[in-house]
Amino acid sequence: MKVLVTGCAGFIGMHACLRLLARGDVVVGLDNLNDYYDVRLKEDRLTRLREFSSFSFHELDMTDQTGVAELFDNADIQGVVHLAAQPGVRYSLVNPQAYIKSNISGFINILEGCRHHQIGHLVFASSSSVYGSNSAVPFSVDQNVDHPVSLYAATKKAGELIAHSYSHLFRLSVTCLRFFTVYGPWGRPDMSPFLFTSAILEGRPIDVFNHGKMQRDFTYVDDIVEGVVRVLDKPASPNNNFDTANPDPSTSNAPYAVYNIGNHQPVELMKFIETIENALGKKANKNMLPMQPGDVLATFAETSDLRENFGFAPSTPLEVGIEKLIEWHVEYYKSSGSSGA
Repeated sequence: MKVLVTGCAGFIGMHACLRLLARGDVVVGLDNLNDYYDVRLKEDRLTRLREFSSFSFHELDMTDQTGVAELFDNADIQGVVHLAAQPGVRYSLVNPQAYIKSNISGFINILEGCRHHQIGHLVFASSSSVYGSNSAVPFSVDQNVDHPVSLYAATKKAGELIAHSYSHLFRLSVTCLRFFTVYGPWGRPDMSPFLFTSAILEGRPIDVFNHGKMQRDFTYVDDIVEGVVRVLDKPASPNNNFDTANPDPSTSNAPYAVYNIGNHQPVELMKFIETIENALGKKANKNMLPMQPGDVLATFAETSDLRENFGFAPSTPLEVGIEKLIEWHVEYYKSSGSSGA
């Protein structure tokens, strides 16, 4: 298969590309290499991908309507894994325009490319953030998600809705995957696993929000990627039993579906920090802070649909994933003379 992976220089994007390339697919990568975080880290991820002759890279912003259209015209793409987005809950409070531009306008350009080139399957990276103020756990794709508590979450929910409209109007096969707190080697510097590891190594305090009284369904990146690839290989199809009088948000009479990808084992934030401390052999200096705007108390993925339809659900134990994260972190930043601060 020839697959377009947007956000290929990102954390999950690089891992998804490596997985596809390793099994023999041809991968066309798109990324704008913006400076939301360390561009050198993105370039080093690309260096790994460029070791494969079946990988090609296009430095392109997906909000460039003409550029995206030309890419689809020339690349003969069969499937799309859309991972590019403006991430981060807190940054959306500072620069909301970036989220509308990337996550809405940019996504429209990808959808238009898929529409006009009869792409066999579009896999769209959504987020557990869409569950917003829901308090019923575990979070199920059958639940209503109309109460986002951050602009980031609202744009991801909007993306799901826009994707469904394209699926309905143009019979484009679309699967939306709600990722739950992804961590692992090559991770994003703005996320807590990276921030905690760097700070503890350098003896700096870590910020612990809501005084540690939070839970997250931490999901190892290899599990996320395994789910993405399995889903890509099985395009969504219409649900012939879809009840329009009582519609299920996770399915449709269009070729459209929604799944959670999470470890199904929420972890207390203090336990997560303790796991990092144990792996590093060093205690954290904790700066206890109140809840931040846009945050939620807990995330917890219900993954039975993923297991039933694809024979897979994330299962990497936190201790195993953290060991791999720290092993990479120490080795990578040893060569640069810092711990990633």
